[in-house]
Amino acid sequence: MSREYEAVYIFDAALEDAAIAEKLDKHHALLGTKDPVALDHWGRRQLAYKIGSKETGYYVVARFSAEGKVLPEFERALKLDDGVVRYLISVHEHELGAPPMTEEQLAARKARDGDDDDDEE
Repeated sequence: MSREYEAVYIFDAALEDAAIAEKLDKHHALLGTKDPVALDHWGRRQLAYKIGSKETGYYVVARFSAEGKVLPEFERALKLDDGVVRYLISVHEHELGAPPMTEEQLAARKARDGDDDDDEE
């Protein structure tokens, strides 16, 4: 069964952009998906804390769909890659933020907000 995942990678900032793109292609090929991987390059940024001797990293966020059985080999390859400083893979269940409200919830909220205004007078 295929699920949606989101991965955040921090690459060594000393790597060139072409090398990072090559590493991403190599690692994402391990997933064996037909769907393209959506990439969001955040670029070089200051790390929140020093990791070893590194103070900056190249951030990339990827969203992909894959089967759970391919993730252990994918993570193993990321661990063995010296250019990857850190990574985090999580299940992508929904967009960030509050879930959409139903019509009933919107009406109840509007009624409640209207009641609150009457108390102030």
